[in-house]
Amino acid sequence: MRKVLVSISVAAAVLFTALPASANVASLDQLLKQVKQDRISERKLNKEREQEFLDERADKLSLLKKAKRAQAAEEARQVKLQKQFNANELALVEKETELENAKGTLGEMFGVVRQAAGDTVGRISTSIVSAQYTGRGELLSRLAEAKELPTLKELEDLWFALQTEMTESGKVVKFNAEVVELEGGSTEQTVTRVGTFNLLGEDKYLLFGSDTATVQPLGRQPDGYIVGAVSTFNQATSGFEPLYIDPSQGLILGLQTAKATITERYHQGGLVGYIITGVLALGFLIAIERFITLGLIGAKIRRQLKNTDVPNEGNPLGRILKVYQENKASDTENLELKLDEAVLRETPRIERGVAIIKILAAIAPLLGLLGTVTGMIKTFESITLFGTGDPKVMAGSISMALVTTAQGLIAALPLILVHSLVAARSKSIVQVLDEQSAGIVAAHAEQEKA
Repeated sequence: MRKVLVSISVAAAVLFTALPASANVASLDQLLKQVKQDRISERKLNKEREQEFLDERADKLSLLKKAKRAQAAEEARQVKLQKQFNANELALVEKETELENAKGTLGEMFGVVRQAAGDTVGRISTSIVSAQYTGRGELLSRLAEAKELPTLKELEDLWFALQTEMTESGKVVKFNAEVVELEGGSTEQTVTRVGTFNLLGEDKYLLFGSDTATVQPLGRQPDGYIVGAVSTFNQATSGFEPLYIDPSQGLILGLQTAKATITERYHQGGLVGYIITGVLALGFLIAIERFITLGLIGAKIRRQLKNTDVPNEGNPLGRILKVYQENKASDTENLELKLDEAVLRETPRIERGVAIIKILAAIAPLLGLLGTVTGMIKTFESITLFGTGDPKVMAGSISMALVTTAQGLIAALPLILVHSLVAARSKSIVQVLDEQSAGIVAAHAEQEKA
């Protein structure tokens, strides 16, 4: 009731507000009539709203009943499925038992196949035959990790893989393969496979990388005479040709990449090794100069011996003969002294540098010993700092110790030989001068007696 009064009051206020000030209201009866009409309209509207609410409530109750029926049906289905699941579990256990009984000795075959595949996959995946026949390791890996009996096709593929490996191990074949170059990139080349031992390029040895399944050249090829046999072998069309093979299937050739070359060995000698090289070079330079000089002196002396009457001061013998020509009037004793003085004056020029070569030949092994001691000192320092757990830490110092010793001996041996040759050449020239001097003195003494 209160709401109705409020509504009438609001309507009246709106009516009075909406009417202009100049409007002429006939009477209060009209206002009352208007209010009654509004009240009837509001009641009608409220009844319509109430009816809509009742209709919606009925729909909601219908949906609730439907949902409860669906829930009951699902619960009944759950119970049915649970019973079926339990029955299936029992049936599965019975079937597994039946399967195990039916397999019999086939279970042993399953284990044998897995073991054979596991033992073979490593050998085949690293075999150079896989460079020609790719993808063989995938099948074996699958069989080695299988959880069920292999099929007949899988057993045949396993047999084919083993048979292929055995058959190809006795063949020398050529095939095209992509070779990854060390400088980068790859090229299509004709590769020769020698059984399961080696892969050969046109003029070099190749390696098969099992990790990347690629063919690539060795980081460092073997000695020249070994590599030279590769080209000869590839060019042969019939008959037999010798070839160096690696029975370890590339392991020994792979070690060539870690093997130091002669140049690397030389540089391991360090500063001491460079000094020894300088000593050797200096000794050879002196020896070459002496050989040339003594050769020219010897040639001049031989020409002078053919004409002793006309002394030539351009050679030692000519200068000695010149002294004789100048002192012919002297007695034998004075002439002998003059000639001995002339020979002694020529001897240092002839023997110059010979003693230096001898000294250098003695210094070289001493320098090698110095390098040995220096290397051992560094080795003991490495042991003190890092212990003996890693031999590679000490390898550099030990290499220096051994290399310098070898360098010293290598330098000393040729220097000793060269010294002997140069000394012999100089002594032969001095001997010629002594012989000629003694001959001159003897001839002069005979003349005096006559």
